[in-house]
Amino acid sequence: MQARSGTPVEWLVPLAFIFCAGWVIWHMPAFTLDFYPPSDPSEFDKLSALFGRIDVSSGMGGLFGGFADIFDWAALICLPIFGYIGVRTVRRAGMEFESWRAADRLAVFIGRVTMMLIVLLTGVMLYEVILRYVFEAPTLWANEMSLWLAGFVFLCAGLYAMQQRSHIRIVLLYDAVPRWVQRIFDCISTLLIVTFAFFLIYGGYGEAFDKFYRWETFGTAFDPPIPATLKPMVLLVVGLVALQAVVNLISDWNKEEVHYGGDDLDEEEIERIKAQVGVGGVSDIDVTGQHVSAKD
Repeated sequence: MQARSGTPVEWLVPLAFIFCAGWVIWHMPAFTLDFYPPSDPSEFDKLSALFGRIDVSSGMGGLFGGFADIFDWAALICLPIFGYIGVRTVRRAGMEFESWRAADRLAVFIGRVTMMLIVLLTGVMLYEVILRYVFEAPTLWANEMSLWLAGFVFLCAGLYAMQQRSHIRIVLLYDAVPRWVQRIFDCISTLLIVTFAFFLIYGGYGEAFDKFYRWETFGTAFDPPIPATLKPMVLLVVGLVALQAVVNLISDWNKEEVHYGGDDLDEEEIERIKAQVGVGGVSDIDVTGQHVSAKD
């Protein structure tokens, strides 16, 4: 079992991964035009005009006679490299769930990426607040960028919550039955999750691919590709959540006793409250710190 080392690599690698992923996503129309261009000339012209408008490194010529330049290819190549390094170097923190299979490493690394996205989201919002209320010069992109980042945070946090077993669960019946019945419950819940993921991916693939292929944007001044990216991301994350549910079932199968109802109780906090309220439920100081009178 690996404990978190706290080295800068654990946070720098997710940041590098986010940077490469952001660059690739923003310039995805270039790769679409190079690898799978639209057959309709009007759609081709529309997508190429969109890329010409959003291209960050417009002064660079495309490699191999295409649209993607050297920076685009470098980001695309570095993206799986940083992903692999991140999965290999991620460490389990002391408060995190003690499960460490390959899929768990991936989920925890995505959790680290999500944490850094929250930092970036906070920075964007703070930057907008300062410009808007201090310099009276609001941006045209901060609001949509915040929505975009928050969408990724919401989706990726669900995968991390599944790996940590921290999702909402009702355990009144689960904790009351023997372990062999709990295994049956686990199998049923995992089957339901996998079934839901299968039908969601099966039913939503066409729309998600269409939005991604046309690179549908948000329709604002900043015009980020929120529909083109979040629709496929929903299907991807739901599939990973289903895979993680299966991994959780395998990892927890041989546990002799599983009880979730009392995991969040802080015994020290309970003893402190007991000392304050007294055995009879009343003392000189109540749990809010206010003085009270003892009842007869």
